[in-house]
Amino acid sequence: MKKLITTALSLCLAASMAAPAFALNLTIDAPSGPSYGKPTSVDVVYTADGGAAKNEDVSKNAALIPPSFGSPSAYALNTGEYLTPNLAPKAMASAGAYIGGVTITPPTIGAAAPNSGRTGTTPYVGIGYTEVTSDLYYSGGYLATLKIPTIGVNVKVYQGTDSTALAKGAGHFEETSIWNGRVAIAGHNRGANCYFGQIHTLAIGDRITLTTKLGTRTYSVTSVSKVSETDRSALAGTADNTLALYTCVRDQSSYRWCVTAREVV
Repeated sequence: MKKLITTALSLCLAASMAAPAFALNLTIDAPSGPSYGKPTSVDVVYTADGGAAKNEDVSKNAALIPPSFGSPSAYALNTGEYLTPNLAPKAMASAGAYIGGVTITPPTIGAAAPNSGRTGTTPYVGIGYTEVTSDLYYSGGYLATLKIPTIGVNVKVYQGTDSTALAKGAGHFEETSIWNGRVAIAGHNRGANCYFGQIHTLAIGDRITLTTKLGTRTYSVTSVSKVSETDRSALAGTADNTLALYTCVRDQSSYRWCVTAREVV
């Protein structure tokens, strides 16, 4: 009997090994639909289903690392640290956002500020703001001319701060005003277009002029500082007419030179 059982088991094992093996075939379709864009961390992805407003950055550039479990802001929306701070979104953070250990509280949106110059959607109350509209462009495609006599700068300002804009001249931060309130402009500090290569040498009181189709405004330098590459505080709106200039710090990729100036009245 024992021999018979052993023989039966051997036959079963041999039969199972002789049976054909079938591979497990899996088919995973790529995502599709209007809410998906190109797989890149640079291009802004716009949704076609109404999930994002026009010009709102919803790409990975705007991603936030959530705060730690149990922290004061653990359950608050728009909180945490930017996943890619050097590619931080070109927009003011949402009200209540807790970024970099600081709670962001942008002004309440409401009626237009006096003499704001804005004719479309109402700007932040008490903060000057002039929207870039098609009629503010010059025939050459630029928005303004910036002059800093102390360091010999005379450069045209184009919309945006990407490589295309900065290859032509200086670039206007799209989230800032172009006339009333805070105007912020960036430029290269080296190379063929190093218009801002010497802005860190400016002294308090040096004059800067900005000419747009709305007029010419003269500013006086109020500060020159080296800031972190993620420090965007100088882009915040202001009630007074102010100017901010940004450029890289030579051989220090983690820092930027930031010059602020106020209108001479």
